[in-house]
Amino acid sequence: MSDVVLYQRHGPVALVTMNRPRYRNAQNSAMTYALDDALTRAVDDDEVRVIVLAGAGDHFSAGHDIGTPERDAGTSFPRRAVTWWDHTTKDGADRRYAREIEVYLGMCRRWREIPKPSIAMVQGACVAGGLMLAWVCDLIVAAEDAFFADPVLRMGIPGVEYFAHPWMLGPRFAREVLFTGDRFTAIRAYQIGMVNRVVPRAALTTETLALAARIAEMPPFGLALAKRAVNQCEDQMGMRAGMDAVFGLHHVAHAHNAEVGADPLAGMDPAAMKRAAR
Repeated sequence: MSDVVLYQRHGPVALVTMNRPRYRNAQNSAMTYALDDALTRAVDDDEVRVIVLAGAGDHFSAGHDIGTPERDAGTSFPRRAVTWWDHTTKDGADRRYAREIEVYLGMCRRWREIPKPSIAMVQGACVAGGLMLAWVCDLIVAAEDAFFADPVLRMGIPGVEYFAHPWMLGPRFAREVLFTGDRFTAIRAYQIGMVNRVVPRAALTTETLALAARIAEMPPFGLALAKRAVNQCEDQMGMRAGMDAVFGLHHVAHAHNAEVGADPLAGMDPAAMKRAAR
């Protein structure tokens, strides 16, 4: 397993840590597949009852890698989440769609279906693709310094690929988050029910592992069934179908940007996105 993801055991708890702190744990494909390796390892280990997902350094995740020196969008990886062709042999919208249905939408759905409870342990930035990773977890424990945002509307794109916003935020606040691109705090996330607990930064690891250990005392098959029950209810409320529909809109936006401008991200590189953030 690549060291872009770290794996540790704390008794019945597996701690999976994104390890690109220099880039605020921006997610390239190498990290995505290393995460999948780590989560699969935790599922296959009968001694592991609960999984905690964390980010090394000051931030949980700044989202997808759109501009670090290790950006690997043109690299081929063995496909695991969907049965689709290799994006590197295609062009245009075909290339973008093939990659994103695998590494973004497909992987998040794959991780949501893990039969063991998962907890996102969030500090600092949890932005765009970082939200996707937190949202696929069953619980979220946030430090007081955590902040959340989906600013991709600045690219002319209607939200990230794993479009869970109306279910995670409620429709009205989802509109505000998308329409403004503004950050919201851990306390605000707690008030709307997106976050389970807000704790001091210094206590984040201790509090999260304690919660994980308490959950680990419950019967594992019962936990798996309860998790599946809630997921099925969310899907009955339209989450999966809605996500499929919005994934198409997402790619209409990419194609429009590429047709009328210089690139599918409307020229918004990491520096431009950071300047616009508030």
